[in-house]
This record gives sequence, C-alpha cells and structure tokens, in this order.
Amino acid sequence: MSKKTTPNTSKIYDFCAKKKTILAIAVCVVIALCVGIVIRGINLAIEFKGGTILTYSYTGDIDTNKINNETESVVGVPVTVRTGHSLDSDSNQVTLSFTSNEGLNAERQFALTEALNQAFPDNQLELFDSNDVSSASGREFLLKCLLAIVVASFIIIIYIAVRFNKIGGWSAGICSIFALCHDLVTALATSILFGFEFNANIVAVILTILGYSINNTIVIYDRIRENRNLYPNASLNELINMGCSQSLKRSIRTSITTIGTMIVVSVVVFVSGYTSLLSFSVPLIFGLISGTYSSLFVAPVTWSWWKGKESKKSEDK
Repeated sequence: MSKKTTPNTSKIYDFCAKKKTILAIAVCVVIALCVGIVIRGINLAIEFKGGTILTYSYTGDIDTNKINNETESVVGVPVTVRTGHSLDSDSNQVTLSFTSNEGLNAERQFALTEALNQAFPDNQLELFDSNDVSSASGREFLLKCLLAIVVASFIIIIYIAVRFNKIGGWSAGICSIFALCHDLVTALATSILFGFEFNANIVAVILTILGYSINNTIVIYDRIRENRNLYPNASLNELINMGCSQSLKRSIRTSITTIGTMIVVSVVVFVSGYTSLLSFSVPLIFGLISGTYSSLFVAPVTWSWWKGKESKKSEDK
C-alpha cells in the first residue's frame, strides 16, 4: 500500500485503493464455504438432528478409538465418544452419542451392550443411562439464535446510523453488517472444512465473533468521526485511510493477544485429549482473524465504495 503523511505525522496507508482485492478475498471465503459443504457436508450435532446418548460405567483403562469402531459397526452411523468420571457413583464413565431419526430400540441397545462387553471383557461395562434426544428442541434453539442475530443486526444498524449520522450513518451500519457476515462465513467455512460438528460450540463462536468484530468496527468508525472534526475539508476516503491507519497497531496488538490465547487453548486441549473443545477454539481463531481484517478493510472500504457510488449518481443527475 502506498504511504503518505497526515498533519499529525502518522503514516497513512491507502486502504481504499484495495477494493478489488478485498472483494476477491470475500468471494474466496464464500467459495471455501461452498466447497466445504459440497465435499464434507454439514454435520449437524445430535442436539440439532436428534439421536441417542448412551452412558456406560467401566473399570480400568479403555481404548476410545476401539469403542468408537465397535459402536459404529453396530449402529451404522458416526459416533462421538467421550470419557469422564461420575462424582455420584465414583466410577469411570464413557458416553456414546450418535444421530438417528428413530432412536435406539431395546433390541439394538442390548446388541450394542453385548458387543461392547465382548470387545472389552476386562472393563466390566454396564449401561448407566440411555436417552433419546429430540431434534425439535435443538432446532428451536437454533432458530432463536438466528432471530437474535437478525434483531441484533437491525439494532447495530440503527445505533451506527444515529451515532455516526454526520458521516453517513445508515450506509456505515449496513456495511458493518456485511463485514459481520464475512466473519461468520469464515467461521462456518473453517468449521466445515475441519470436519467439526455444527453444535452449540459453533453457535457460541458465532455470538462471540459478532461482539468482537462489531466492537472493532465501531472503534474505527469513532476514529473516522473524530478525524472529520479535525480535518473538515478531507474527503471520506482520506478520513477512512487515516482512521484505519491510526487503529491498525491497536487492532493487531489486541487481536494477537486474543488469538494467541485461543491458540494456546487449542494446543492444550488437543494434547490433553479434550478434542471436543476444538470445535469452539479453532473456528474462533479464524473468526477473530477475519474480524480484525474485516473491521480494518471490509467494513470501511465497502462503505467508501458505497458512498462513491452515491456521489457518482448525484453527479450524473
């Protein structure tokens, strides 16, 4: 990017000159999501699709990979295996969960228990609990989350429109939502390409990214508004370039701290074997990276493009 000097001697990068590059990156993100859906599909978790959760108590050590293979050979669908310790019964427990439309009848449940006892004769496996999960509650939860996101988006647009009305608030608000969509697509694409289930962790990632990204965007908009007061004769592109350049170091430093923490968490849970948390930490890492990028590039540069189109139409008239 080209550099120049502002009246406050700060280095200014020409963010607004990269519209085509930013658009190309946004298109690539959407393509990555589409490719992931085609190749891997959307793996809905049990709470959204419905299925069965079986909990067995056992003694000694147990091979989770082997128990996964044994269970899949009986139920015929992918199985998630988690181990833990029951405080009530003071025993080791292994939980098997898998999606199904019809649940697990008593005959198949008995067959699975027998197969596991034959495969693990020394572990004294006993059925502790069995539950069929309805997909209705999960779908209702997902719909409520989507509704909350839509309502929050309208509130964000109204808030930005009112707060930044002197610099074209409505268009700024809509462009900030476009940037948020970019971040959410990035997180979803990451989740699908890594083969993670679409579960409550992904919903938590989406809500976290929404808050993180819009906060960054509003900070940059605030800087643009301040520069409007300091340099009333500057064009919108100059104000955007100044605001983004002045916020660049702060945004990167904050992001490095947050993203670095999540990388450490991902490494720790991977080494420790608690891989179920990776479906939260890994998409969040990529979502936070996207949030930093979109706050500096996508939202303000899209806004610059929007206002430029408006100006051109006015001149044509």
